[in-house]
Order: sequence, then C-alpha cells, then structure tokens
Amino acid sequence: MALWEPREETATDPTANTIPYAMNMSIPSILLGLGLKCLLNWGMVALQRSHIWRTFIGFFSVSLALADTALTLTLTAIHLQGDCFLLGLHLSRHHVCLLVQIVGEIYSVLQWPVVAVAGVDHYCTVSQRLQPVPIRNRTAICSFLTGLLWNVAFLYVFLLSDFIPVLEDQSPYLLRQCSVFHMPQILQVAMVLFLTVGCALLILHAGCPIHSYRGPQYLSLKDQTIDQSVTQSRRDIVHQALRIFLNTWALFLVFLAVLLLLPAGIPTYLGLNVPWLCFLNSLLIGVVLCAICPASQLAQGLAALPPDSFCNWRLSSTAEHRI
Repeated sequence: MALWEPREETATDPTANTIPYAMNMSIPSILLGLGLKCLLNWGMVALQRSHIWRTFIGFFSVSLALADTALTLTLTAIHLQGDCFLLGLHLSRHHVCLLVQIVGEIYSVLQWPVVAVAGVDHYCTVSQRLQPVPIRNRTAICSFLTGLLWNVAFLYVFLLSDFIPVLEDQSPYLLRQCSVFHMPQILQVAMVLFLTVGCALLILHAGCPIHSYRGPQYLSLKDQTIDQSVTQSRRDIVHQALRIFLNTWALFLVFLAVLLLLPAGIPTYLGLNVPWLCFLNSLLIGVVLCAICPASQLAQGLAALPPDSFCNWRLSSTAEHRI
C-alpha cells in the first residue's frame, strides 16, 4: 500500500499550473543532468581522496556520490526499457518521475542538517574541546551520523512531511516529461551566506571593534592593552579568513548571486552535490576560525585545522594584506 496517493497532473486539473517551485523537464535532460552531476561528484571525491575520511562532510560526500550513481543507473535502465521488473516490482517511466521527485525532496530535507552537523564537527576540531578521537572511532562516528541523517530524512519525507508527488496522466510509453520541483533551501543558505559575508565586510571596513562587552567599569592600562591586542588579533583573523575564502570562491559567489536574481531555481535532484558541499566546507571552516579565533595557536601552527582541498587556512598572527 502506498504511503501517499500521487496527484495526477492533467489538463483539466486547476492545480496543475499552481504547484509551487514546479517545472516540466524532459526525462532525457533529467538523466543527462544526473550523469553530469555524478561525474562532478566523483571528480571532487577523487580530488579529496587523501583526507576524505577525516571529516563528516567527507563521509557524506561519498555517500551522496554513491546515492546519485545508484539513482542515475536505476532511472536510466527504467527509461530505456520503458517497462521492467526489479526486485518483484513492476516499474515504468512513471516511476522515473516518482523517484526523481522523492529523492529531490530527501535532498531538500538534508540541506540544513548537513550544514549544522558539519559546522559542529569543524567547531570541535578547531576549538579542541574534545580529546583527539582515534581514526577508527572517528570513522565509526562519521559513518553513524551519515547513516542517521539519510534515514531520518527518508522517514521524514515518507511519514511526516506534506510532500505529494505530481504525475502526469499519460501512458508510460508516451511519457516524455516529468514535473520536478525547485530547491528553495539552497537559496536560503545562499542568502544567509551573503548576509554573513556582507556583515563581515561592513564591520571590517567600518573599523568596529570585535570584542566582548566588559561592563562599565574602568580598565587598568594593562587590561586595556590586552583587550586592544585581542581585538586587533581577532580582526586580523577575520581579515585573513575572508580574504582566503573570497580568493578561492569569488566566481562561485557570483554564480550564486546571479542565481538569486533569476526566476528559475535549481531542481531538487541537482541542488545537493559534492561541489556544493566543498563550498560549504570552506565556508564553515572560515566561520569557525573567525568565531573561535585561536590567534596564538594559529600563529604557532598548533591549532587543528579541518582539511580543505581548496583553501589554505594557515593564518598568521597579523594580517599582511587587507581586503
């Protein structure tokens, strides 16, 4: 028994053209997009193969590449045969559209949880709040968290969300297009990113002090000197982190800005990919470094830095370059 009743999209259905974030795409274009996505995924995984297993986001990237590959091969086989049996199930091209919509919804649900877990992982690494975890234990923890997120997202989509697939009322042999949804979550993350970078630039260029409030009491000359040193050190770390991040990902930020201005969005089955996760990995590392700011440890090379194949996060105690 199905967990939901798919909504059929017909010419007389008044809701057919009012479904939010929906658009029609041909099945071959969907398969082509998934194939190119798989190539990008595995290319990025290969680029990070030396340290891919050292972070949660690396484990999740591998699991995402495997999921996309399995999805692409399955959908291609169903589309080419048009009507087949798999594990006792009768599959047709209607199931191509159904699987694309279900997997896309799962990817949408996973966006913010992946960001949150990866941020906590980097925070624990940089701040050294936790004792160094043996490689075997860290592998087990990251594998558990990756599997947990996939299972929770799957159960949420099937049991708790109000997601309803949209299927066209056509013969499987005549079906050539699928209704796919846009992913608003990636635009939400992009908006938060632009606000964060914009606020950092405004604070730095305005010369606002970046330190905690100490109350109305007067500070001794020694305390004032220490406070100014800490403030300057924190500002230098923010300067350097922002410069390193923008030098690497400036073109990608331009692409996101254009995407925000366009009416068309990213299909859900393409929104979550390994290049996007690599971008988020660099962003989260920069944010954690700016928030914790272990300036003395960074200067001496003592701070533990999460691996990043795109940005070199070796910071010094004083910024030599300004943005």
